[in-house]
Amino acid sequence: MVNITIDGGQLTLEKDKTGLEACKDASIFTPAVKSCVLTLVIFVLSVSISFAQERCDAVYGIGTNKFSLATGSPGELGILKVLGEAFAKANDASLCWIKAGSGDSLKLLREKKVDMIMIHAPAAEKKAVRDGWGTKRMLIGSNEFYIVGPADDPAKISEATSVSDAYQRIALAKAKFFSRGDNSGTHKKEMDVWQKSGIAPSGAWYIVTKDFMTATLKRADNEKGYFMTDSSTWAAERASVPNLKILFRGDKFLINTYHTLAQPLGATPGASVASRFIDFVSSANGQKIIGDFGKELYSDGLYNDAAYAKQYDD
Repeated sequence: MVNITIDGGQLTLEKDKTGLEACKDASIFTPAVKSCVLTLVIFVLSVSISFAQERCDAVYGIGTNKFSLATGSPGELGILKVLGEAFAKANDASLCWIKAGSGDSLKLLREKKVDMIMIHAPAAEKKAVRDGWGTKRMLIGSNEFYIVGPADDPAKISEATSVSDAYQRIALAKAKFFSRGDNSGTHKKEMDVWQKSGIAPSGAWYIVTKDFMTATLKRADNEKGYFMTDSSTWAAERASVPNLKILFRGDKFLINTYHTLAQPLGATPGASVASRFIDFVSSANGQKIIGDFGKELYSDGLYNDAAYAKQYDD
C-alpha cells in the first residue's frame, strides 16, 4: 500500500489514491526528513501488525482504534472511503477494507477474520444472526439490479413483463450471458432469478467470470453480452461501457437492500469499534453521506438511504 521512493535527493511517499499522503517533495535529506521517514516506517509497520490477519485493499484513517470490514461494490465505488474517513476523523480510528463479495464476506466474518461486513444477502444474513456469529444486522441503504446488454437486444428482453420472463428469453435465445459465479450477493440474486424462472443455466452462452462487478460488466461490454449489474455500478461505469444499455429494470424482485453484520462484542479485537461504526452509518450524518454519494459526479445518488430502502426490506 505504501511505497517510499528516493530519487536524486527527492523523497516521496506514494500510496493509492484512497490513502495517506505525506512527506512529499523533500529536496534534501535533512534531520526533519529523516524523522519523517522514520515516522512513516513506524506507521506502516503498525498498520501491518494491527491488520496481520487480513490483507487490506485500502486503509481509511490512521487512528489507534482499528477495525476491519469486508464488502464489495461499496468499496469499489468509493462510498466506504467517504464513510470510513468521516468516522475515522471523529473517532481516532483506522478502517481496513477487504474486498470481498457477500458470500466471501460472510465466510470471513464466520471465521473471525474481519470485525464486520456490509452485504446484500438477506437470507444468509438472518441465518448468521440465528446461529449467533453475526450481530447488529442493520439496514443501511439500497440500490437495484438492472439487466444490461447490447443495444440490438437479441433476446428481446426489453419486451419482458418480469425479470423471470427476461431470463427465460435469454435462455431460449441462447444469448451470451455473463455470471459472476462467485457466491456474491449479485450471484445469489442471479441464481434466485434462474430458479424463479425454472431454468438451470448451462451451455456455451452462459459464461462464468469468477470476477467482481465492474470487471464482469466491462467483459460483457467487450463481448456484447447480457449481465445483471447493480444500479450504483452502472451509474459510475456507464461511460466506460458504450456497447451496453439498460434493457430491463423495475421488477420489485430486483431491489437490493444492504445490511451490516458485526462480530459479537469481544469476539475480535475490533468488534467494539465496528459496532460504533455501524451506529455512525445508521445515524443522520451517515445516512446523509449515503443518500448524497455520487450526486456531484453523476447527478443522481448511487445509493438510496435506509428510510427509502425500508419499504423493500424483509
